[in-house]
Amino acid sequence: MAKYINPFTDVGFKKIFGQEVSKDLLIDFLNDLLVDEKSITDITFLDKEVLPEYMGDRGVIYDIYCTTENGEQFIVEMQNRQQVNFRERALYYLSHAVSRQGEKGADWRFSLKAVYGVFFMNFRLENMPHKLRTDIVLSDRDTHEQFSDKLRFIFIELPSFTKEEAECVTDFERWIYVLKNMETLNRMPFKARKSVFEKLEKIVDIASLSKEERMKYDESIKVYRDSLVTMEFAEQKGRAEGLAEGMAKGKAEERRIIAGQLKRMGMSFDAIREVTGLSDSEIDKL
Repeated sequence: MAKYINPFTDVGFKKIFGQEVSKDLLIDFLNDLLVDEKSITDITFLDKEVLPEYMGDRGVIYDIYCTTENGEQFIVEMQNRQQVNFRERALYYLSHAVSRQGEKGADWRFSLKAVYGVFFMNFRLENMPHKLRTDIVLSDRDTHEQFSDKLRFIFIELPSFTKEEAECVTDFERWIYVLKNMETLNRMPFKARKSVFEKLEKIVDIASLSKEERMKYDESIKVYRDSLVTMEFAEQKGRAEGLAEGMAKGKAEERRIIAGQLKRMGMSFDAIREVTGLSDSEIDKL
């Protein structure tokens, strides 16, 4: 039985990063993610469900939505499987947070606060180089000079992280190691190096969950595992269909080779057609 909760579940992820009582964990992670760029000292959790402003408009529901002491906003999401238009969804989420900063009245002068999207992905992002971190900013295509710092996407591709405990060099890597391996750990590493991991251990210990929390977590882990089984079935089905198609193509090529040999031997089209199943036009082309 696992000692620590699975952070890939909805309940587990929000217990680690989405609670007021443990918000210092999220602050520490974000500072390690943006080391030498930012030093966040406090965050305020915002309503995860943002209702539409107009009738017929579309609202959004974030995993974790918070703002820092200087007004910058962070949207933090955990995604366990590839989704249709995943990148467009991320763009919509962040754009929605940007557009809602508009103030009614003539005095507002488009003074925007930066919006960051941090997307944990428990899968590999298609049509992109496979690496742990993909950082998207608005910049000039030729000079790469930054155009604006108000919109930023950080995709964290967890399957691309393969380091062992002793190989982790930065605190960001230590965070990723713990999150990726948490459900299989028997002890929490890095506690001696950083006290935040000692608090993390207390938060994620399954034995410390209340009865109500345990019921919610058990349901969340069931949903997570059902999702994995569904994905595995789809992948296996896709591989089987691809194999069947490949075998069919291989057999067709064998029939053409045999037909060509029989044709060169002077056998009639009727006989070749009977043996190979090819049409007269197919045989004629050989």
